[in-house]
Amino acid sequence: MSGAGGAGAVDLDAWPHVFEPGDRDAPVLLTLHGTGGNEQEITALVPHLWPGAGVLSPRGRANEQGMTRWFRRMGEGVFDVDDVIVRAGELVAFVAAARERYELGDRRIIAAGFSNGANIGVATALLHPETLDRVVAFSGMYPFADRDPLGDVSAVELVLLNGAADPMAPSASVDRLVEVARAHGATVERHVRPGGHGLAQSDVDAAREWLAAR
Repeated sequence: MSGAGGAGAVDLDAWPHVFEPGDRDAPVLLTLHGTGGNEQEITALVPHLWPGAGVLSPRGRANEQGMTRWFRRMGEGVFDVDDVIVRAGELVAFVAAARERYELGDRRIIAAGFSNGANIGVATALLHPETLDRVVAFSGMYPFADRDPLGDVSAVELVLLNGAADPMAPSASVDRLVEVARAHGATVERHVRPGGHGLAQSDVDAAREWLAAR
């Protein structure tokens, strides 16, 4: 069965993903794995973030030396920005197709991503706020390098959860994300913990509190 019709439609049967409906009065969490991860393992986060939430968990479709990713990069921390933009558009089409197939109606979809998944979640919200307007970004960074392709993102709310000494998502890049997103109207909350790249219990706790407030 194909997804939503029209330009940019995707075939959900050709895009590996997990869907669990959860409670009808709860949001659906769009879980986005990190480099080398998959659509199955990231779903374990959901009960810790919003018990009863639905789960929509696609697999990244880029490949780097056998590792699954969301978009291409030229080196560590050096993203192919054109590919980021294209892949964000593909994720929008995936969400539209899933909303139709799984009859999600007006249920809110909130992204929760780790590392590379956080980056594609942030990129998608900042480029397509009409599709995705809330993102929990664990160990993410600014996904557009030295470019600023954004319009009005005043509907977008981001929570950024990072380690202070993360070489893979440097504080300078997170600073840039905060600056650019806020300049275009987004609401951004930032939490910084000691340590580096990863997902700490304090990150999960802060994310759960942030979600509960919404």
